[in-house]
This record gives sequence, structure tokens and C-alpha cells, in this order.
Amino acid sequence: MTAAPKLRLDNVKKSFGNNHVLRGINLAIEKGKSLVVIGGSGTGKSVMIKSVLGLVHPDSGSIQVDGEETTGLKGKERDALMRKFGMLFQGGALFDSLPVWENVAFGLIQGKGMNRKEARDIAVEKLRAVGLPARTADLLPAELSGGMQKRVGLARAIAANPEIIFFDEPTTGLDPIMADVINDLIVETSKGLGATTLSITHDMASARKIADDIAMIYKGEIIWQGKAADIDHSGNEYVDQFIKGSAEGPIRMEL
Repeated sequence: MTAAPKLRLDNVKKSFGNNHVLRGINLAIEKGKSLVVIGGSGTGKSVMIKSVLGLVHPDSGSIQVDGEETTGLKGKERDALMRKFGMLFQGGALFDSLPVWENVAFGLIQGKGMNRKEARDIAVEKLRAVGLPARTADLLPAELSGGMQKRVGLARAIAANPEIIFFDEPTTGLDPIMADVINDLIVETSKGLGATTLSITHDMASARKIADDIAMIYKGEIIWQGKAADIDHSGNEYVDQFIKGSAEGPIRMEL
């Protein structure tokens, strides 16, 4: 009997008034695999992830984790689901007033009720895993470079050894070299945990580096999905235009 995908979205739709953002998203990610969803701004990437996280409630459709429906979960069931997740936010989303180690350990202390000493030890361990020395733990986010803040965000995302990790534009705002460093760390830490990952990005260098599979979203629908190695031979004119970054093609910028 074939195991259910780790994460599955079936015909997920979401509108805000007359704005039909998700028009029937269908995706499936096998356990331990990395899926990257590419697409331009306003195509529905962020709303899709927010729907999985329960921050946005889909109008219709199914979102399953380990074969279990999640769209109607509340209370303790929702909390248990959230403990399976880790998230690297686009802007880092660090708490300015907390030292680095408390940022990393936030979910351990607030979500799991772990004592502060044990949580700090784990935070330092995770900081080392993303290439930051122990002394970084007592600094404030404002004392870090953009690349270091992104590493702290990654350390927080993996702090509780999540089963599924979400990456929201993980290389935005980074120079090409630091972006490649972050991409390598994403691969190393995710594979090290055996985690399943869902990423959204418009950075093709990042997509090629971290993805097992790539899907493209356009106007709220998945218009192509395949192996990362096949992206240059997709046979889809929308995908071809996007990965080449060309102004000419079927995708028109709405001004």
C-alpha cells in the first residue's frame, strides 16, 4: 500500500471579495522531499502557504498532512499540527527586543513549555548548525547582518526538529554569494532532519539549488510541475518565460 503524501492540497480555493487568489491548487509532496513553487508577485504563493498554516481559511478544497484533513482543526488538534511545522519567514521576522537565542528558542519555550536553560542549549546547537558561533546567542538582531539574521531565522525554523518546513522567499535581500550559502544551509539542515519542505520563491537560482521538484503557480493555479532537472525543458511557454526573465511571452505585467 502506497503511503499518503506528507502534504497534499486538493482543489484549494480562496477569494477575497472579487479577487480570486487561489483557483484550485493541487499539490502533493512526498515525505522527505523538497518542492519549490515559483511564480511572480500576486500569483497566490503566500496565500497558499498561509492556507496550509491555518492563517488563512480556504473557501473550499482539502489540505491533508499525513493523510489527515487539517482544514477544520481547532484547539489542541490545531496546536498538535503546528508542532509538526517550521517556518523561515521572508523578512526573518525576528523579535527585535529578544536576544538571538530567545528568538531561536521561542517556539520551544512558548509552544512546548521547555525550561529556559534547556531551550538555550538547543538554540546554541541550532545556531552552530547554521554556521553561527555560540557568542551570537546573546546578541540582538539589530547587531547582525542580513545574512546572519537569515541564518538565525533558519535556526529557529529547525529548532524543534519539525517534520515539515516552509521557506518564504528565503534569499530575498541577500547578495548572490550569501544567497547561495543560505541555499546550501537549507539543503543541509532539511536533509539532516529528514524534513519535507515547501518553498515559495521567484529566485530561480534558489529553486534549482534546493528543489527536488518545482511547480509554477500562475493566476492561482499550478500550471506545471516536474523534476527540478526538467525545468529547462518544461514545454510550457509560461515556465520558459519566467525562468528566462523575459518581458516577451504570454505573461503580461499588470500595471
